[in-house]
Amino acid sequence: VSETHNSKDYIEFLKILDSKYPEGDKIRIVLDNLKVHTSEETRKYLATVPGRFEFVFTPKHGSWLNMVEGFFGKMTKQMLRGIRVKSKAELVDRIYLYFAEVNAEPVVFHWKYNLDDIDVSEEIIVDTLLCKKSS
Repeated sequence: VSETHNSKDYIEFLKILDSKYPEGDKIRIVLDNLKVHTSEETRKYLATVPGRFEFVFTPKHGSWLNMVEGFFGKMTKQMLRGIRVKSKAELVDRIYLYFAEVNAEPVVFHWKYNLDDIDVSEEIIVDTLLCKKSS
């Protein structure tokens, strides 16, 4: 939870992930096409940890593939709708409480789509987001 959603915040998130997984492991992340995920600042950080991260970008028109958006939509409906909070700190506390409650009783997600029924005509973009070389 942060006040902003910019490249600096995203890089801090990547650093947290980097610290939580064994050094030799490749970390694969499924992302939407938000600018902070591919910014020059992000690319400069990634150049300091070559090969550590690999990114798979969801299609621009494939919002149904973005499980995080679905999760936040569910959280909004279940926990945030109609509440009044007295401070940002209270809101943050409620969000973390929701995470704890959801994680206490995890539910296995059962994919409802048959891979044969999915249109694969759009190229899947997998990128390591290397920093551009200046000329």
